[in-house]
Amino acid sequence: MTSKPERVVLIGVAGDSGCGKSTFLRRLIDLFGEDFMTVICLDDYHCLDRKQRKETGITALDPRANNFDLMYEQIKALKEGYAVDKPIYNHETGMIDPPERIKPNHIIVVEGLHPLYDERVRSLLDFSVYFDISDEVKIAWKIQRDMAERGHRYEDVLAQINSRKPDFDKFIEPQREFADVVLQVLPTNLIKNDTERKVLRVRMLQKEGKEGFAPVYLFDEGSTIQWTPCGRKLTCSYPGMQMYYGSDVYYGRYVSVLEVDGQFDNLDEVIYVEKHLSNTSTKYIGEMTHLLLQHREYPGSNNGTGLFQVLTGLKMRSVYEILTAKEAKLAVKA
Repeated sequence: MTSKPERVVLIGVAGDSGCGKSTFLRRLIDLFGEDFMTVICLDDYHCLDRKQRKETGITALDPRANNFDLMYEQIKALKEGYAVDKPIYNHETGMIDPPERIKPNHIIVVEGLHPLYDERVRSLLDFSVYFDISDEVKIAWKIQRDMAERGHRYEDVLAQINSRKPDFDKFIEPQREFADVVLQVLPTNLIKNDTERKVLRVRMLQKEGKEGFAPVYLFDEGSTIQWTPCGRKLTCSYPGMQMYYGSDVYYGRYVSVLEVDGQFDNLDEVIYVEKHLSNTSTKYIGEMTHLLLQHREYPGSNNGTGLFQVLTGLKMRSVYEILTAKEAKLAVKA
């Protein structure tokens, strides 16, 4: 653990299981380092173990299966610089294990199904992202993972997805409204009747007017841009690539939208796209590309998923630097 932080910066990472949160957290570790950042999985605040959930028919997505009072108390204490004894939910046994001591750190990431659900917890967050995977893509991903890696049958995978859907729609999805960045993963518009879901359309919705957060834009801030970057400087095989930038209204608020439809054939060439983006919060030209290249093997590195995860991480770093600099100034004045 590094020295005690002057200011704990709290980041929320929300979304369903299997939607890319783990990959994103690995990208954040690339940016901040393991010692600088502590990750808290909110599954640890389950108040019903697996057996109890089965007996009552209450899923882990249902707020009744989670202790939000304890979650709020402990996250608030950490933000104020106090250590806590956090419970542990054991995913292997499905039981709640004895607690572990967690000390405050420079950055604390709370990730899971409900970081934006409870208004009290939400008010503590300095920055948040929601992973919004469309049903078509989610089903394709889950079938691919569970059938290939876990030997599950197609019918069983589909039944499991459908059994979770009512609670997901009711308790998880509405949290999108409160996120500073929403990363949407959608079926491509470049291939008609595409069922493979290998080519994806990814959108980065960025809240406007948030202190310390300047949305990333393409070419000209405030314009609406359709761009086909394929050509001499960017290799694109079928079905090519389309980029879009513009403004939209999301849950009644203005957002800046960046979109990438298609995939990169050669990740080294992402530097060409990076040079046309502004407000990326990079420290040097090519840092965004370098971060992508660092882990080519991460899922989504060759499409908008990886690109926008890196950009969101850079924005979180920027917010951290702005907030801690502000805190340091106040300390000097005092």
